[in-house]
Amino acid sequence: MINTSPDSPHHRPQTVLLVVAVILVGINLRPAFSSVSPLLAHISLSLGLSGSAAGMLTTLPVAFLGLFAPFAAWLAKRYGAERLVIPLLLALAAGLALRGVWNTASLFLGTGLAGMSIGLLGILLPSVIKREFPRHPDLMTGVYTMALCLGTALAAGFSVPLLEALGSLPLALAFWSLPAGLAALSWWLFRRLAGSPSAVADRRRNPHLLRDPLAWQVTLFMATQSALAYCVFGWLPTILQARGVPAVQSGLFLSGSVMVQVISALLVPWLSSLMRDQKLVNGIMFALIYTGLMGAIYAPVGHMWWWMVLLGLGQGGGFAMALTMIVLRTRNPVQAAQLSAMSQGLGYILASLGPLLLGIIHEASGNWDKTGWLITAVTLAGLYHGRKAGANHFVLE
Repeated sequence: MINTSPDSPHHRPQTVLLVVAVILVGINLRPAFSSVSPLLAHISLSLGLSGSAAGMLTTLPVAFLGLFAPFAAWLAKRYGAERLVIPLLLALAAGLALRGVWNTASLFLGTGLAGMSIGLLGILLPSVIKREFPRHPDLMTGVYTMALCLGTALAAGFSVPLLEALGSLPLALAFWSLPAGLAALSWWLFRRLAGSPSAVADRRRNPHLLRDPLAWQVTLFMATQSALAYCVFGWLPTILQARGVPAVQSGLFLSGSVMVQVISALLVPWLSSLMRDQKLVNGIMFALIYTGLMGAIYAPVGHMWWWMVLLGLGQGGGFAMALTMIVLRTRNPVQAAQLSAMSQGLGYILASLGPLLLGIIHEASGNWDKTGWLITAVTLAGLYHGRKAGANHFVLE
């Protein structure tokens, strides 16, 4: 274990560097998704992708988030979470760079490699935060969430300007490998200062969460809010462009919506902690997401910023509450780790169907109007599971 406790004589430089490293890693965990969506129309035209293939491009990294999440705990026990961060960041950088080799196979292979790396890092990094900041895990989790939002917003907002500045679609996509390399360098500096960690396996028996109804409600709450989130990351700029919004502005709309998420991601979990349960809060978040998405698809584009604000508030709070449910519905760190792997692993696999189905519906109907039915169905499911997950109970009771 890396020692960043206040009792360590050199804890301050280590802690500052760890905070910086966590921020840089967090920034790199979403550009693989949000850097594609503003350029999806250009990519489809350049490579001749069908609507279904374009939907697969937005679905693949989300599916890999879930498919590889269960391996994170085993890898952490065997090698130590801190040792895995640098190789995974380098794999992420390689996957993003591979997208610059301009053919369909390399685009999908690079996207899959990036999704695998992000899926493992997304499970490992919170465990490092929880252990290294035992006095303020909530504060660092908020910082980590802000970094995720910042990375998403930067990639969404700068993708089209990068294309215009570089004059190359492959280079605009491959550019995002550079921040991943910088994050790997920052983690290497932190590891060098802090020393080598030790991998300590937890030999306690794993709880059988797959048999627990509440664990499934938390998982399905994660799945439904994530499905809508990745529909937004994957398709929102394309939807807006189809409605006549310029490509640059469509990316800015997505970027602005993501930046608004920072507000609710920090405030909503704190407000929910003052309540008896989280049923109402979970429901309000889904109502905001639904209103914002319906506005993006059907409302006049002249008032689009209002819908983006509502969408951002709902998605930021919804994602934060999905993570908060993992903590509030478990009694100890072992249960929390197991529920995190279950909810994010299975949840992201189910969530990957969202952007895929959205693309299929659009291709079949020829417009985006029919996609409102899918969004409505996912929202209704999210309201139900959010209410069940928000009940004041623990898993395995």
